[in-house]
Amino acid sequence: MIRGRPRSLRGRLVWGVTLLAAVAVLTAQAIGFLVLHSWLLNRVDQQLTEFILPDRAFADGAGLPARPAPDSVTLPSDFRMTFYDAAGKDRGTLGGGKKPGPSLPRNTGELHLEKGHQATVPAESGGGHWRVLWKDAKPGGTTFVVALPLDTVEGAMSKLLALNVAVFAVAVVGLVAVGRWVVRLGLLPLTRMEHTAQDITAGDLSVRLPDTDPRTETGRLGTVLNDMLDRLQQALCQREFSEARLRRFVADAGHELRTPLTSIQGFAQLALRHPDRPAAQRREADEQVARNAERMNHLVDDLLLLARLDQEPAYRTVPVDLLSLAADAVSAAAVRSGGEHRVTLSPLDAQAEDCEFEVVETVGDPDRLLQVVNNLLSNALVHTPPGTPVDVRVGTARAGATTGGTDRPGRASGSPPLTTGTPICVIEVADQGPGLPPEEAERVFERFYRVDPSRSRDHGGSGLGLAIATSIARGHVGRLELDTGAGLGCTFRLLLPVRD
Repeated sequence: MIRGRPRSLRGRLVWGVTLLAAVAVLTAQAIGFLVLHSWLLNRVDQQLTEFILPDRAFADGAGLPARPAPDSVTLPSDFRMTFYDAAGKDRGTLGGGKKPGPSLPRNTGELHLEKGHQATVPAESGGGHWRVLWKDAKPGGTTFVVALPLDTVEGAMSKLLALNVAVFAVAVVGLVAVGRWVVRLGLLPLTRMEHTAQDITAGDLSVRLPDTDPRTETGRLGTVLNDMLDRLQQALCQREFSEARLRRFVADAGHELRTPLTSIQGFAQLALRHPDRPAAQRREADEQVARNAERMNHLVDDLLLLARLDQEPAYRTVPVDLLSLAADAVSAAAVRSGGEHRVTLSPLDAQAEDCEFEVVETVGDPDRLLQVVNNLLSNALVHTPPGTPVDVRVGTARAGATTGGTDRPGRASGSPPLTTGTPICVIEVADQGPGLPPEEAERVFERFYRVDPSRSRDHGGSGLGLAIATSIARGHVGRLELDTGAGLGCTFRLLLPVRD
């Protein structure tokens, strides 16, 4: 089956509206035509019903003349009468005129009429019709058929029909013309959407649809499409950012792995070239190989951990006492520092009078949260001069401008701000070290970013610790943020939801 060419929406609307309107006009004309025809025909029937036979139509009181002359009785208007005697034979017709009379039989046996009911019969010749009525006459047994021509009715209906045809033709043409204009005006927003879509297809994702009136269908469609374009643009930007981040991640990972690999390869080649080296040199080379292999092992472990964290791992959800967790981390840090730093534990609002430790509980994975606190303490011990005090503060608060709220100058984070007013648990790790300038503070949560431009292992690790800590905090529906400034020290703050 061969299908026709599909029409456009504009064409379907124009022809659909035109068809419906044409059907409505045609129906109205047909109803008007039938009503007028019925009304005119009823007037003729009323005249036939009210017709009174003149007494002069009879030759005497006993009966009809043998063959009455047409002019013996004057009938009103165009009436014609055909008489039948008691035997049913035609006795003649009264009324004259040039027009052919009704076609009636010679006897009543062939007269297919019902007394007292009007009927339409054709004329004796030509194409006209007559309206007839069979009635009883006063003399005994005689009947007559009175008739009126339908020329006036048929003429009026012919003129009305011609007028209706002309009006219908003009209406259809007008509907097509006006319909095209109205539909084109109504589809103008869709046309503008088409042009905008072409611009977007050409690569300009900043273009938006102009018609967004919520009172119209196209306006609501434009709003939805604009929202979709915003999300699409954000997704593309995030994809580009993710690809750039992945490329930088791979490059940094390759750089971090290449350094220990180069050392291991160098010592291995040295051992092959000089197998008779002294035992002290061989031992030193073996220690360097083992140290670099350990660094590679730590780096690979961190990379695998980040990969698992990026895949939304399932953390344990058990009650966690953050005060006890912080105390354990402080004890371990004090041992690692070897007395070079003073690490203390205090309440969050230590400056308030009668400030005491409070119960601070959240729900999560205690091992991962302890890893975050240990990482923050390790950074404070490594990146501050010996003798710098490090204070760990634990308490509860509400997210707001000072804690967990909108980022401000001097504050950086790898996670979005928390909802203002949300009850939160807080663990702060504050030092009085040199601090960080804003441009470096904004990048400390990036993977492989190290403040030390030389990438020396004497201070700090591979630059993955804060990225891992941020991912763990985000996995606990929390946030890790940094408040710092040049010469103001660093305050890392772990924010977690309060246990219900």
